[in-house]
Amino acid sequence: MEPRLSFVTLGVADIARARVFYEKLGFKASSASNENVTFFDANGVVLALFGRAALAEDACVPDSKPGFSGVALAHNVGTEQEVESVLAEVQAAGGHIVKPAQRVFWGGYCGYFSDPDGHLWEVAHNPFFHLDEEGRVTLPFDAQ
Repeated sequence: MEPRLSFVTLGVADIARARVFYEKLGFKASSASNENVTFFDANGVVLALFGRAALAEDACVPDSKPGFSGVALAHNVGTEQEVESVLAEVQAAGGHIVKPAQRVFWGGYCGYFSDPDGHLWEVAHNPFFHLDEEGRVTLPFDAQ
């Protein structure tokens, strides 16, 4: 398999409500969106919002109670102040701050929020990873 992440699809209780939340954070919905699914360009990856029950049915798994899924999405920024600003923007848009921004054990600065459906996001400044001109993380690779 070629290493690539194309879509992240979030199962949500109310697509319209979730769409409004993400639009308040600056995501722009694609014209390919409709009442059953919303697509956002997330800088090379598509963020999709799909009905939670319909997504579970499509994957042939039970729709379990929302809670910690063992997955966190991440939004990396260039400075500690940007972490603070993004978390303030999220809170103003109706998100829930799960962990306020703070210095963390690995040497960075981050905080966590959840969207209206409880999907967990980390907002982080990692001084060890460079962001390119378009805000994408560039990982270091040692010559082998």
